[in-house]
Amino acid sequence: MSTFNRRSLLAGAVLGGTGIVGASALGGFGAEDAFASPTLSIEPGMRDPEFAEGLISSIDGDVISARGSDGLLWRVRVTDATSVWKLTPTTFDAVKVGDGMYARGPQLDDGSLAADAVWANIVNLKVHLVSMRSNRLEMDHNGSRVIGHVIPGTTAAVYNGTPAIADVSMVKVDTHVQILGAWIPGTNEVEIATIYSHR
Repeated sequence: MSTFNRRSLLAGAVLGGTGIVGASALGGFGAEDAFASPTLSIEPGMRDPEFAEGLISSIDGDVISARGSDGLLWRVRVTDATSVWKLTPTTFDAVKVGDGMYARGPQLDDGSLAADAVWANIVNLKVHLVSMRSNRLEMDHNGSRVIGHVIPGTTAAVYNGTPAIADVSMVKVDTHVQILGAWIPGTNEVEIATIYSHR
């Protein structure tokens, strides 16, 4: 199975249209909170000064350094009040060099971001479900094969907008679904937080 880079995997992430807001502003930590409606009014084509994204190149104490997909180097400061998500709500020590990162928070005078929320390896993919067996889904996304892992006790399914449930057995093969989850760095695989299915 071929491996493709993080940028290819995240190409389908719905960031530009829906935006990202800090988790504490929404009262949540989940993947859905990262892709909620924006709180700032940003001119089309302008960079959001309160949002950082990139591949983590170093972590020094409470400061994450990450190279954005646009080449910009970000410094993100994490505090005790920062919410951290990596498939589930977690702590800052779960974030590692090599992880992909999205962060939201106010920009400080030195140009760094004071993170209200950090999402590690988060993906939001619209895929075609090719096969499903046990806890493994094979999906096509923008011409690339993606392997999805159902994590017992974590993965939930939403059917036609109903509340999320743990039973993913009603997800149908050969349909289009939306996957929120955590990319496994260096692979074409994701751990699934939520599957959105329109049966």
